[in-house]
Amino acid sequence: MIDLKQLQKNFDYISTQLQRKGVDTTVIASIKEKNRALKTAKADFERAQATQNEMSKRFGQYKREGRDIAELKAKVDANKAVIAELVERQRQAEEALTTLVMGVPNIPDEAVPDGADEADNVEIEKVLTPREFSFTPKEHWELAEANGWINFERGVKIAKSRFSVVCDKGAQLERALINFMLDFNRERGFTEVSVPAIVNRKALEGTGQLPKFEDDLYKIEDESLYLIPTAEVPLTNLFQDEILPAEQLPIKMTGYTSCFRKEAGSAGRDTRGMIRQHQFHKVELVAIAHPKESDALFDEMVACASDLLSALELPHRLVTLCTGDLGFSAAKTVDLEVWLPGQNSYREISSVSHTRDFQARRAKIRFKEGKKNTLVHTLNGSSLAVGRTMVAIMENFQDRSGAIAIPKVLQQYM
Repeated sequence: MIDLKQLQKNFDYISTQLQRKGVDTTVIASIKEKNRALKTAKADFERAQATQNEMSKRFGQYKREGRDIAELKAKVDANKAVIAELVERQRQAEEALTTLVMGVPNIPDEAVPDGADEADNVEIEKVLTPREFSFTPKEHWELAEANGWINFERGVKIAKSRFSVVCDKGAQLERALINFMLDFNRERGFTEVSVPAIVNRKALEGTGQLPKFEDDLYKIEDESLYLIPTAEVPLTNLFQDEILPAEQLPIKMTGYTSCFRKEAGSAGRDTRGMIRQHQFHKVELVAIAHPKESDALFDEMVACASDLLSALELPHRLVTLCTGDLGFSAAKTVDLEVWLPGQNSYREISSVSHTRDFQARRAKIRFKEGKKNTLVHTLNGSSLAVGRTMVAIMENFQDRSGAIAIPKVLQQYM
């Protein structure tokens, strides 16, 4: 959640940054109106409280002087009733503003490039040179079906479209990738954590999936529980409503989970193959950091994901997302896009995002430094999406016959 105190102090700056993120001016006008209502309610309360304090002093003075206090007492009692009403008015005004801004995205860092969509993202660098093929490379769904690795029809039969069944060597490769990724991340200093695949509403509010993206979540009927869209949610919320000692930071975690998304906004996109599934596996990086250390940790997480792709011999590029492509909770994001020769294009395989104190404010994650409690910074990143990594291996390591080689670093796992 954006900082309401900062919003009140510097409304014009915050509103300008929100417009960069695509927030409609009518929403910003509503924020301004509710912010003004809260400031008025606070000012009215403070005036009434000051009057009450002044009358309370006179009350004691009247008693000491033996004066009649009946009239003053009546005024004090009447003002108490006014204060009670103003407290409630202030509570309602703050609740209305908070409810509104819970659906408002994080403000982007000033260095994030302006843009409307992914076409305006800025390439940072390319890593590894794509292989030149002496034949026309096949797309992954052709290779998967030819090798008996993935059965798309049976996934539809037992569930619905955008579900698939991974078989035989494909299933072994999937498991090898998960183990390799976790080992790789652990060697980089990220502690492995296994978390539930179901979380409560408060956890999803903490990381920003709720209330805005409820339509994209799978909800458990008759319970306030949801299937996770990413391990970022349970890993970050492990420290929900806690005050951590400063010396405990940074907390660096990695975890493997299945993830579940309705993909409500992607109708017609990537309908074939494994690129966009309702259920997929992912290894995640999450960090809880001191604000002074978070930028360096962001770079470390980007490097970790990039080095993992390099270890798998997969050409990729790093891209800075523009304001129009930036996620709801992110202040800045670097995407890693892997080269897919079958599609003759780079496709996203990881997003590393810095949310600054946006999620921490929602989830109430703080650290104690001296006598002061301060919000932490939270960061998250895919390391990597397992299905998309399988797709990349199939397309990059295919031969003319359609057989698929296994990257050297995975051979010990298979």
